[in-house]
Amino acid sequence: MYNLLREALFLLPPESSHYAALNALKLAYNLGLNGKPIAIPSTPVEVMGIQFPNRVGLAAGLDKNGEFIDALASCGFGFIEIGTVTPRPQTGNSQPRLFRLKGAQAIINRMGFNNHGLDYLLAQVAKSNYQGVLGINIGKNFDTPVERAVDDYRIGLRRVYEHAHYVTINISSPNTPGLRSLQYGDELRRLLEALKQEQALLTEQQGRYVPLAVKVAPDLSAEEIAGMAEVLLACGMDGLIATNTTLDKTSVAQLEQGAEQGGLSGKPLTERSTEVIRLFHSHLGTQIPIIGVGGIMSAANAQAKLQAGAALVQIYTGFIYAGSKLIKDCVQASEQAHLS
Repeated sequence: MYNLLREALFLLPPESSHYAALNALKLAYNLGLNGKPIAIPSTPVEVMGIQFPNRVGLAAGLDKNGEFIDALASCGFGFIEIGTVTPRPQTGNSQPRLFRLKGAQAIINRMGFNNHGLDYLLAQVAKSNYQGVLGINIGKNFDTPVERAVDDYRIGLRRVYEHAHYVTINISSPNTPGLRSLQYGDELRRLLEALKQEQALLTEQQGRYVPLAVKVAPDLSAEEIAGMAEVLLACGMDGLIATNTTLDKTSVAQLEQGAEQGGLSGKPLTERSTEVIRLFHSHLGTQIPIIGVGGIMSAANAQAKLQAGAALVQIYTGFIYAGSKLIKDCVQASEQAHLS
């Protein structure tokens, strides 16, 4: 059934089909047409001090504004991550900015953190009935200078803190100019130290500790990964999300639209993302848990990321291509990986 629906949706422009699918899922949920939420037998796992019902979550980017939380949760995800959200609303880059590479099971996007801002997202969270694990992914506005990025991240952290189970610091989108420079050396250390200080203050004020995770790019050398791991450990970060989309389009260059600007996700990212997880795990061990994301198109892909050192996984592009069956398959694979 999903394959038929997907083929119909794929007749629409990618961004139109994205919202058509989400709105259809939400409508079906609200009308009770999709039955009870999918119950997937699994063993809960504790990561970052949080109890997750299963190891398979939704990656940020699919529901940027928190408008579809309940409907998406009904698909069986063990956790939902919404955003990226910026302090102020912004329209993002001009359209077209989303490209479907069907032959490669991939997507290129240059959305540019298009979102309705913090006020809107938090209003959506307040209306949601979701009681599960919610991550909120925060970023900076495109017109905030990189040297003042910490101001935007502080604002985001303060506003979402009481509403999130964990907060993701997105410094790896390739579609906001200069953002990825925050991943390195002193820039990374200054940003994370400031946010850990803010976290400590918020914890004292609210009597509740909310973990901070950092989302990184796949386009990192072994030396850069070693340096970043050192900073993450020194700053006492709670989690790492590896990885965001890649700028390396070598594998799709021959395809129509394969050279479009933006970040590439899906099957071409599978192996590189898993290798980045493996390299980070070699430095972090069990001190900082890793959430693995990037090119999970099958249960075997999820299992490989867990075996490489991820404690949890997230899907996005694979969910678009395979539907909710991928969630169940990945949960079952994660159980096998854990038992082995």
